[in-house]
Amino acid sequence: MTYHTDIVRKNASKSLDKIAAAFRYSWLQAARENAPSDGFDGSPKLSMQTSAFGTNPGDLRMLVYAPPHRAAKAPLVVILHGCKQTAQAYAQGAGWLKLAVHHGFVMLCPEQKPSNNRNSCFNWFQPSDTRRGEGEAESIRQMISKAILDYDLDPKRVFVSGLSAGGAMACALLAVYPEIFAGGAIVAGLPHGSATNVSEALGAMSEGQSRSASELGTVVRNASPHNGPWPKISIWQGDADKTVNPLNAEQITLQWTDVHNLSETPDQIDNIEGHTRRVWLSSAGQILVESHTIEGLGHGTPLATGGSDGYGTVGPFLIETGISSSSTIAASWGLTRKYELHTEPMDQSLFKESPTTSDKLTSATRSAGPTSAVSQIRLKSKIQRVIISMKRALGVSSDS
Repeated sequence: MTYHTDIVRKNASKSLDKIAAAFRYSWLQAARENAPSDGFDGSPKLSMQTSAFGTNPGDLRMLVYAPPHRAAKAPLVVILHGCKQTAQAYAQGAGWLKLAVHHGFVMLCPEQKPSNNRNSCFNWFQPSDTRRGEGEAESIRQMISKAILDYDLDPKRVFVSGLSAGGAMACALLAVYPEIFAGGAIVAGLPHGSATNVSEALGAMSEGQSRSASELGTVVRNASPHNGPWPKISIWQGDADKTVNPLNAEQITLQWTDVHNLSETPDQIDNIEGHTRRVWLSSAGQILVESHTIEGLGHGTPLATGGSDGYGTVGPFLIETGISSSSTIAASWGLTRKYELHTEPMDQSLFKESPTTSDKLTSATRSAGPTSAVSQIRLKSKIQRVIISMKRALGVSSDS
């Protein structure tokens, strides 16, 4: 009896394996048939733009990703990488590329050159690179103007976010060109005006500074002739960061609450599984400044990569925390709502974040739209779980 039962189990296991293999094959075929011409390998690629976007006084590279199916007058998101990172690696690893594909906004990803900084850091501490009309800040402003013209984007929906040195540069851009940005997010960064040379920068990073809200706010107000309104600000920081002292996040918060003429006391405090979020509201109840502190997080961008709705890929300075800063920031900017597209719904991609999620969707999925794309991913996962459960019920190892 036992012998015959084993035979049944083995035959059933083989049949299920064939079903699973056929299922995987159909998805891989769809991936090959629908792969974009730029060499799809699980994530879209940034494209190098012409260097003729302006005088480029900061000598930076201009890279862009523009989803082929996007809204009319789509938003622009500027993403600034950290030290020892490339624009592609950070945009992909932090999940911004996946968000751009799913929600139809254009990404501008300036990239530092090793000839400007041996660690490929943006020079956020050099006054000549962070003053209005000068250096790297001016190069990025020129890139923004070029991207808006080239892709017919909405100049009122331009946002910027960055990590570490990129976060500090994002803070500088928000200060010197506040009229350009609707919102900004600083991840493990520093307040504008923290340093004027390398020595001061290292001190500000390791120890932080304690300045009054008024002093910090004055630095921003003096950085441009702009008198408001000011961009919305989101600050993200790990409380275990040994590279950028968490005091810097508090200083950024003070800087921008003062600029917005808000109280130092938040209007709302939420605690979600160790993630503390403080919120400052306008008189009309709109969020103007929010500060996120992630318990136990070191130096890096917080990720939530699990499940079909996950974003990003774990790597250096890209850390799994259960919360995605990128998707949360995008939602706070209103970028994840459904857009009315010119043509058929955008071609959704399954990103290569694990060996089982590298497929591309079928043409049937594309015609069904973005919501159906997510459903297809979930369906695939459910079928795989059913196959594993059936094998277990038969007493067969899911690995056999």
